[in-house]
Amino acid sequence: MITGELKSKVDVLWEKFWTGGITNPLTVIEQISYLMFICHLDKTERKNEKKLKRGKKKNSKVKLIYKETEQELRWSQFQHVSGEKMLPLVRDKVFPHMRQVGAEGSTFGEYMKDAQFMVQSHTVLSEAVSLIDQILNPKTKPGEEEGKKDNNGDLYEYLLSKLTTAGINGQFRTPRHIIRMMVEIADPSADDVIADPACGTAGFLVSARQYLDEKYTSKSKDSYPGDLLVPFKDHVDNELLHGFEFDSTMLRIASMNLLLHDVTNPNIYYQDSLNKNFEEGDYSGYLDDTFSVILANPPFKGSLDYDSVQPKLIKKVKTKKTELLFLVLMLRMLQVGGRCAVVVPDGVLFGSSKAHKGLRKMLVEDNQLDAVISLPSGVFKPYAGVSTAILYFTKGGRTDNVWFYDLKADGLSLDDKRDKVEENDIPDCLEKWKNRNPKKDKDRKAKAFFVPKKEIVDEGYDLSINRYKEIEYEEIEYDPPKKIIKSLLTLEKECIKDLEELEAMLG
Repeated sequence: MITGELKSKVDVLWEKFWTGGITNPLTVIEQISYLMFICHLDKTERKNEKKLKRGKKKNSKVKLIYKETEQELRWSQFQHVSGEKMLPLVRDKVFPHMRQVGAEGSTFGEYMKDAQFMVQSHTVLSEAVSLIDQILNPKTKPGEEEGKKDNNGDLYEYLLSKLTTAGINGQFRTPRHIIRMMVEIADPSADDVIADPACGTAGFLVSARQYLDEKYTSKSKDSYPGDLLVPFKDHVDNELLHGFEFDSTMLRIASMNLLLHDVTNPNIYYQDSLNKNFEEGDYSGYLDDTFSVILANPPFKGSLDYDSVQPKLIKKVKTKKTELLFLVLMLRMLQVGGRCAVVVPDGVLFGSSKAHKGLRKMLVEDNQLDAVISLPSGVFKPYAGVSTAILYFTKGGRTDNVWFYDLKADGLSLDDKRDKVEENDIPDCLEKWKNRNPKKDKDRKAKAFFVPKKEIVDEGYDLSINRYKEIEYEEIEYDPPKKIIKSLLTLEKECIKDLEELEAMLG
């Protein structure tokens, strides 16, 4: 976990970038990502050098990143020079070298072609290098294990949290505790193939990998995260995670986020998932029956032109609305038996258009709609107050009953500040989900309850929780009108008396 001291340093660094003329939060994170990647290249090079020393150089497949004449471009070298010398060196030599070579087998390196180095202040650069080195290359005390990476992902998560606090481009970031809840509901396994068709900063993919590390860690005191994933190593490293995003900046940030969470070779693609070019392009093979788990919070940006959308999606549900098109896309991408947890705006649950009703009917009649979890409207504040819900469904199968949960609190205040509070329904939601029972969970006044399919059909496939939840009204007893009037007169007399005394004091 990143400490308060390191948080303070990151805050200072953030302010330095701001005062240095880089004011877009995404750009700040992107520039820091470049520096982290340069540091990562040097760490990779040290590992390569050790491998070459241990083996025979002639037969080794290890390739060095830096030539003998390029040693000054390494992080471990230029971090010790003065800021005045560091800035032109990094800008004119280190950064172009990074763009050229990237890192073998790293997705982050693939999206460096149009990257731009925008740090103009040598003070900002030298302080950034110093901070990043402290976190990514922590000094170990005698007897401690070298090379622990606990801070790497935490640092980046803290940086990404500033997308929300800055109030700019916050739509790219889903609250991590909401993501974690969705991952636990989907309960992925090591042999699953997981995707996010609108991955943003890759929060869902990172959380899925962390969940697997915890799930597959043995109970031995000497165990390491994910030690039971070893038999699945090749699949986990190369085929487990897939993400699609059409913003090149977000692709770099997503790739760095995964890299710092020990995912070195994720499948992150530059592609607009809804666009017809996706269907016609290199990734068309990913459209049909490919993934066993999809986790997503797709953008609800309004309407698209029919001409730009995949024809097969329009054929299923004729609509221009992205929230409906993404649901159709996810059903198409899932294998039969595959499951999906997705955030949707409340309008999807009760919208009266033909497309809305058709989509809900498809979920209930042609697939297994497992759960509808209503979220409080403040979950996405400070940048959006829209009411949302989580849909969890399985492709194919049969819907008999749908589990509803009315989540009123998520552990944070539902105003713009989003401070920590005691009220938190998420643990209760997860517990009730794991122990759900259609025969027992029938109390419509409770937070969690089942609704039979027939009732949902009779209600026109309406999936809003208020359609089925019973609200218990408490009877409030009031005093008789005469007694209330008498009390009001007494209060008025007391007010007049106080005013008279105040007037007397003033002379």
